[in-house]
Amino acid sequence: MKRSLPILLLICLSGLFTARAGVPPPESLLSSDALGLLTIPDYVKAKSVWSQWPSARLWNDPALKPFREKITTKLTTEYIAPLERELGVKFADYADLAQGQVTFAVTQGEWDGKSDKGPGFLFLVDSKDKSEQLKTRLAEIRKKWVDGGKQIRTDKIRDVDFTTLVFKSDDLSKTFEKAAPKKDKDKEKPDVAAPAKPAPRNVELIIGQSGSLLILGTSAKDVEKVLVRQTGGSVPSLGEQANFASNAKVFRDASMYAWIHLKPIIDTWTKNDTKADKAGLGLSSEKMLSAAGITGLQTLAFTLNDTPDGMLAQLQLNVPEANRKGLLKMLSYDAKDAAPLPFVPSDAVKFTRWRLDLQKAWNTFENMMGEINPQFAGGIKMMLDLAGKDKDPDFDLRKSLIANLGDDIISYQKPPRGQTLADLSSPPSITMISSPKAETLAASVRSLTAFLPQAAKIKEREFLGRKVYAMNLPAQAGPGQPQLQQKNRVLSYAASGGYVVFSTDVATLEEYLRGNTPSSLKDAPGLADAAQKIGGMGTGLFGYENQAETMRATLETLKKESGALGSLFRSPLSQGGEEGESKLKEWVDFTLLPSFDRISKYFHFTVWGGSVTSDGLNIKMFAPTPPQLKK
Repeated sequence: MKRSLPILLLICLSGLFTARAGVPPPESLLSSDALGLLTIPDYVKAKSVWSQWPSARLWNDPALKPFREKITTKLTTEYIAPLERELGVKFADYADLAQGQVTFAVTQGEWDGKSDKGPGFLFLVDSKDKSEQLKTRLAEIRKKWVDGGKQIRTDKIRDVDFTTLVFKSDDLSKTFEKAAPKKDKDKEKPDVAAPAKPAPRNVELIIGQSGSLLILGTSAKDVEKVLVRQTGGSVPSLGEQANFASNAKVFRDASMYAWIHLKPIIDTWTKNDTKADKAGLGLSSEKMLSAAGITGLQTLAFTLNDTPDGMLAQLQLNVPEANRKGLLKMLSYDAKDAAPLPFVPSDAVKFTRWRLDLQKAWNTFENMMGEINPQFAGGIKMMLDLAGKDKDPDFDLRKSLIANLGDDIISYQKPPRGQTLADLSSPPSITMISSPKAETLAASVRSLTAFLPQAAKIKEREFLGRKVYAMNLPAQAGPGQPQLQQKNRVLSYAASGGYVVFSTDVATLEEYLRGNTPSSLKDAPGLADAAQKIGGMGTGLFGYENQAETMRATLETLKKESGALGSLFRSPLSQGGEEGESKLKEWVDFTLLPSFDRISKYFHFTVWGGSVTSDGLNIKMFAPTPPQLKK
């Protein structure tokens, strides 16, 4: 027994030493001046879980191989390979080193918004039992960097060896320009003076290893704080910061989470922005953002969780109720029933119901504009006072329209009627606004046409005893995009059942007015159970999407209209027109996609909902596992 005591003591001390030698979680490893982080607490576990998600299984499905390989091959040859040559590394050599946490963080550092010093960056990877492989890889980087004639420096931070890789700020941009060169017509014309480019500066990247932890950063001070925290030093940790701690509960079981400390970012930017008042209206970024309520924001948190029934994502925007005003007050709503009403058809592929009090939202908007500049509030008041007076001197837009706005906004969308890009961008849909006097509200909408760039004529007709209004809408296209062919784009609306109902598809509007809904979305199988994962349908905001049907329509259209896509997009992959089509097909060829029936098992539906609490605004989204993928 006496001999066993020293052995037991040795075992306990060994276990204590091992526990201390492990890498702390990110909130303990990072210092309190972190502005944000994105972390995977356990990369091996997360990778195993994510590989079973429908999206990952879809991407690896043999039916998608031709489409997938075209993208990955082009990405490797055009971007990854040149970047690897520039940095002297092979990214694949490091893929298996992540065995614990993987964390990317941004720190305040010396960033003050005035000088040219920006925030610091940290990248941390716990290699656990692969620390020797990590040591070998870092030695290879140093050798390749030196062999390539590039500048390198070796330093000690807290008795740990670190290597500083030095390169020019424009080295990487030159690498990417080779992969995506400008078209001749996009290059500077000889008779036009090109704007002066800032002189390239040295960029220093500090890289090293402490135990099993890979540390990569841009600031020696940030690296030193990590080393101090790793050994249990006294530098205040991120986990001790109140704004982080308030979100800690939702991070507990997340497979990945992100956190941003918005308050110091917004404060630093607004206090040093001197370009806001170009029009001489006495404005400033700080004044405008304060009126909009943006300066009241504290933090933003995002989590991704795996559950036995599917994937759950959550977004939290922390803004205390006492600090809530402007836009953030406008977006606040009460916890009321937001479930699909019986008239929402079962073939709706998208649905949203938002219990926003529109009268309160409008009053908040006017107060916000008045706080920004009293002239703005005066201009809005004048517009409202004059609206409709040309036809009826006694007309009062506030009493007829604003005072009749309700607290219920419903929209739903049905599958596209065809397989063209125009059909896909404008599917049959309905938007409804509740009103205590729906007929009066519908009639007063006419006065809003005076604010349109081109006055629209309102036509009236009777349908099943209800007055239906219609007006032509101007066709619109995104910047740099050709006009989509849209025939008879008309907005029709009518009052019915305590709502004013709007639609650009007259057949869908008439279908609603008939009131013959054979089956309702509210009875869709699995909908009620899925809603419980996000807090139910009584939080004031609820949404639904039948991804099986929306993806079916999207896939069929992409395959049929692949030749026209190059003219629609301007990006590194496409320049528009015939050249854009050719460039896009070098990367993405939608004709290689399989028929939807071959991959339909990967799609099901998603639900999402929102809630407003005393602490802030929350959004949750849940994607149930498709039935065909359940074991």
